[in-house]
Amino acid sequence: MTVGEMLVATVPMARTLNLEFLETTPKRAVVRLPDQADYHNHVGGPHAGAMFTLAESASGAIVIAAFGDQMSRAVPLAVRAEIGYKKLAMGEVTATATLGRPIADVVAELDAGERPEFPVAIEIRRADGAVTGEMTVVWTLRPNS
Repeated sequence: MTVGEMLVATVPMARTLNLEFLETTPKRAVVRLPDQADYHNHVGGPHAGAMFTLAESASGAIVIAAFGDQMSRAVPLAVRAEIGYKKLAMGEVTATATLGRPIADVVAELDAGERPEFPVAIEIRRADGAVTGEMTVVWTLRPNS
């Protein structure tokens, strides 16, 4: 099962919004929100909440891709998120997530008994390439007791 398939199977909001996981690697995750009238806002584009979920899902995908081998000893949790809406989004939008810290540094903190935190940066783009939003999600790996 791919990371995208796993997230669609286990995260109801990803399934509800029909998110498409285009790329999920430890270096980058790309997720698309199709244009769906049921999730439009008052100006006919994707609702801010749907774009937040898109970006957060892309961040979760890269976290699973990067730290999936650590899941037997720690659970990934989002700690906080900040989003900025830059331009009007219309039609389908795509979120691209990148890790903000080296994987080895995060794992070293986990090995040392710490609860590492690390940022994931996400850009949301329209089909024409314009950036419509930017988001940062700070994640942690909470060691299992």
